[in-house]
Amino acid sequence: MSSTPQAYRETAHTSGYQFTSGSGYELPQYPFEPPPELHSGTTVRHPVVIVGGGITGLTLACSLARLGVRAVLIDEDNTVGVKGASSRGICYTQKSLEIFERLGIYERIAARGVQWSVGRTFAGADEIYSFDLRQQGNFHLSRQPPFINIQQFYIEGFLVERILELGHVELRWKNRLVAFEQNDDCATLTVETPAGSYRIEAEHVIDATGAHSPLRQWLKVPFDSRRGDDRWCIADVRFSRHPPVERHTWIEAPFNDNRAVWQHLMADDVWRIDYQMAPDSDPEQVGRESAVRERLARQFGPDVAVEIVWVGPYAYRSECVHAMRHGRVFLMGDSAKVVSPFGARGGNTGVADADNLAWKLAAVLRGKADASLLTSYNDERLEAAQQNVCVTNRTARFLRPADGAERLFRQAAIGLARQFPFARSLINTGRMAVANPYSHSSACTYAPGGGAGLSVQNVRFAWADGNHGCVNDLLDWALGDLLVLVFGDVSAAALQRLRRLCFDSPVRSVQVLGPDAPAQVLEHVRDPHGHLQGACHVFGHAWALVRPDGYLAATGESVDGHLVSAIERSLGLRGDTP
Repeated sequence: MSSTPQAYRETAHTSGYQFTSGSGYELPQYPFEPPPELHSGTTVRHPVVIVGGGITGLTLACSLARLGVRAVLIDEDNTVGVKGASSRGICYTQKSLEIFERLGIYERIAARGVQWSVGRTFAGADEIYSFDLRQQGNFHLSRQPPFINIQQFYIEGFLVERILELGHVELRWKNRLVAFEQNDDCATLTVETPAGSYRIEAEHVIDATGAHSPLRQWLKVPFDSRRGDDRWCIADVRFSRHPPVERHTWIEAPFNDNRAVWQHLMADDVWRIDYQMAPDSDPEQVGRESAVRERLARQFGPDVAVEIVWVGPYAYRSECVHAMRHGRVFLMGDSAKVVSPFGARGGNTGVADADNLAWKLAAVLRGKADASLLTSYNDERLEAAQQNVCVTNRTARFLRPADGAERLFRQAAIGLARQFPFARSLINTGRMAVANPYSHSSACTYAPGGGAGLSVQNVRFAWADGNHGCVNDLLDWALGDLLVLVFGDVSAAALQRLRRLCFDSPVRSVQVLGPDAPAQVLEHVRDPHGHLQGACHVFGHAWALVRPDGYLAATGESVDGHLVSAIERSLGLRGDTP
């Protein structure tokens, strides 16, 4: 391999979209800076090397920087987004927004993006199903809304800004991984740049390179894959007159040859319209500007004035690896699983992958947890990946049913939903992404009726001085340590045990009281409406052990050996079966 500058080639299209067109988006450009290894000639070992600067890799990098963990991120490009300037992912869930608040970029996202909670589904001219997420479950209790729509490259750009603010993580642009090897001692990566090649060592390597991961190929990672003949075409457009700020989907759109259509508003008054095309259609033909304008005119009227920002035909597939850890390499995001784009389960699950691994890496590298804790990353996030692949595959089959039973079921569901409310739940245009539960993690302690493995929503409470706070404030206060929330009054003996636990372990404790109950400790908050207790899935006098990623590690009633055991398991210090 040549080490001369001429050996570096510009990044090719990696998004999977073909024949893209439109005026495009203006993406930031980050400077290439020659890494120090190029001048020193030495091979430096780093605790963490992240390969890939998309939303998943940058979320991990930002999470590590927040926790004070040093890392290096390499990316073969010099910008966010992808070549062709596509918007890619656009819908970000409440859980992702809660994570972004902890990372310090939520306010930037909220200021730029578009909030929505209402979705409507049509078959022909009939509205057959609608929902308002603020009226479902406890979506309205979080400090974050159910969804914000914003182009993915904006979030990636905000993450870059935040990483530079926090320090600790070095971002290396135009650094392409070209070779890799690992052994019991470390991993060694060979990296090509415009100024030459160098080698770098790592204790832990994060593969966030996406669906065409070179690491996955080099490691010969086994995976399951499924491809179909369904074809779609994205049109990102600006209109002279705005449709409603709602998620509209058509199962059978009369203006699209009775095929499906999605309609979302994003940032900058840009609308994302997804059109389902004929099976195995020619991407070059369906992506032509004249064809796109013809579809838009059929949908919005012949006199509609439209600016086409970006167009990209695509075909989706689903993939899922058999394991998300291979030696020193952790797969995350699209490197681990690829899902069809229904229900916003792609980028959001990559964000959750990063949030899950970050605190565990930090705890292990700081000596606060045993290295075996890292095993739980595969336990938890592989289960989530499998769930998301399964859910999106069901949606894909509903939208492109096979002849026979699947088509008969769809026709029956649509017909019944037009008349009967009970049948509306059968209409599957995408089950919106949620915080995946963990049902068999080695880092959780499960008990009958407990909430271990469930996400804790970012609900509000009152500080001791009466000011408002939220769960993320408590997690920020704990800053990478486990958090024990104790609800109600506590005996003197239990208080002594808690003090000893917090002294001996990376644990912090807070008493949670009703509006009038007397406080027994300085570290206490008030939960006048019971929202915090409900978010922790406990009732009455109880405790909840909350992890830095906002998931419950365990719940219980008495401050006893069960809590001690749960803390040990959460730090990888117990190997017995949960």
